[in-house]
Amino acid sequence: MKDASSQGASQVPLLAALKTESQVHLIVGSNPLAASRCAKSVESGAKPTIIAPDAGSLQYTLAAYVDQGSVQWIRRNFQDSDLTSLGREDVDHVVDMVFVTLGGNNPLSSHISNLCRRLRIPVNVTDAPELCTFSLLSTYSDGPLHIGITTSGRGCKLASRLKREISSTLPPHLGSAIDRLGSVRRRLWEEDFAAGLCDVSFDVDEDDTTGQKHTFNNLVTEDDVNAAKTRRMRWLSQICEYWPLRKLAAITDSDIASILQAYSAGKVTDADVNGVRLSEKKGKIILAGAGPGHPDLLTRATYNAIQSADIILADKLVPAPVLELIPRRTEVHIARKFPGNADQAQEEFLRMGLDALTKGRHVLRLKQGDPYLYGRGGEELEFFRAEGYTPVVLPGITSALSAPLFAEIPATHRGVSDQVLICTGTGRKGAAPEPPTYVPTQTVVFLMALHRISALVESLTVYPTEDSDQPHQTRTLWPKDTPCAIIERASCSDQRVIRSTLEHVCQAFEAEGSRPPGLLVVGASCHVLHKPDDQKYIVEEGFRGLDELRSAVDLSMMNGTA
Repeated sequence: MKDASSQGASQVPLLAALKTESQVHLIVGSNPLAASRCAKSVESGAKPTIIAPDAGSLQYTLAAYVDQGSVQWIRRNFQDSDLTSLGREDVDHVVDMVFVTLGGNNPLSSHISNLCRRLRIPVNVTDAPELCTFSLLSTYSDGPLHIGITTSGRGCKLASRLKREISSTLPPHLGSAIDRLGSVRRRLWEEDFAAGLCDVSFDVDEDDTTGQKHTFNNLVTEDDVNAAKTRRMRWLSQICEYWPLRKLAAITDSDIASILQAYSAGKVTDADVNGVRLSEKKGKIILAGAGPGHPDLLTRATYNAIQSADIILADKLVPAPVLELIPRRTEVHIARKFPGNADQAQEEFLRMGLDALTKGRHVLRLKQGDPYLYGRGGEELEFFRAEGYTPVVLPGITSALSAPLFAEIPATHRGVSDQVLICTGTGRKGAAPEPPTYVPTQTVVFLMALHRISALVESLTVYPTEDSDQPHQTRTLWPKDTPCAIIERASCSDQRVIRSTLEHVCQAFEAEGSRPPGLLVVGASCHVLHKPDDQKYIVEEGFRGLDELRSAVDLSMMNGTA
């Protein structure tokens, strides 16, 4: 409850946006904070002047400003006369603003502060609120939109945190929408004025403190002539007040034109004003990773995307338990990427996605693992963005790191492996990529490699023949006794792990057969927790860890309910 009689009991700072174009700002000091003050001044259109002795080297950001000519550097100590001699001619050479970056403990700081107060010059002293007549805010800017936060000198780091928290809740492109709505407001007035509907000057808000008048939502009757004259301006005010910010940020010129045209034709309705009848719904697309296999490893964001999509285009390796989460009403297509048809199947999916988007549908492109890790996610984003639809990309847990984990292979381990390399076993058009050189402390994960595992292992352990085009002198061969493991259907109940060495892994894979999707892990870390002893290879079947965890949670919930 606000009591007018107690307003003076708790003083608050007067926050204001100052127009400082062409002003002269005096900055005392040459430290990094002085560079920050210079940047703020230059950004606002002011002309900073640095007062600092030549100490041999100027802070590099300041030096860049000086070299560019946007900052003047006077190479000497501060003099009292600087306050009344370095300013603009039209204000009798008095400087417009002073920043002292020497700190509150420096005697010169209090001296300059006292001089500025007597001359009515705004002054800011670093780390000395009692010596300041103003302070800078932590600001967020988006075009004409500027948001400032102050903690009154009690927590500058917290002010920065609050700025991030507030700005992160705002929709993108809000500044552009403000520009668009402002220009529309101006155009509406000009058209109404030309038509004789208003005989007053353009109703520019005096400042941003102006709130809505108490008559804002008064009922307007047909015989209210004055209200009829400004109905389009009132409509725009209603839009600004009641539309969700995300809708405002996404408003287009065609949206505005269509509603104005409806107004002119006398067909506007409450539904139009509330934004229900804008131009047809624009399609949206999400590229999401389905993770390594088990549905419990989906991110919540991807699960929500599965539940809300109109059409889902899924990779053929997305496992059935994940596909079973798709609502029955949802249209689903599985990629027909069989060997030799991958590029054609990819083109087919791109066309299907684009066709759905042009019809205003919500498309989910569901990919195995993570979209950007050998998943063509970057290519698909470029394609749809070029067509006017920028996808939202949701990460997935990649099997490159999670599969070794479920197979109890630590990708890094002290004294064994200090780095991880993720490679593809198949290049563009099915070509064999150049194999990596041997690094004893490295764990290498090969994706999309099991269909050509024999050729891959040979390229790792044997130099190419002399008539081959592949170079071999620049890399070290892998010892044939290097531990390795094939991991298939990681995290699922039918997971299989084949532990072996490069010498015997091809024989093991041929004997056990294929259970895609799978990958190959190579490196000493493969035998940290599990060693085949003298066996050529061992096979481990099944993984129930996630299912058992889910059962334990379900049982706990049942017991709690009981």
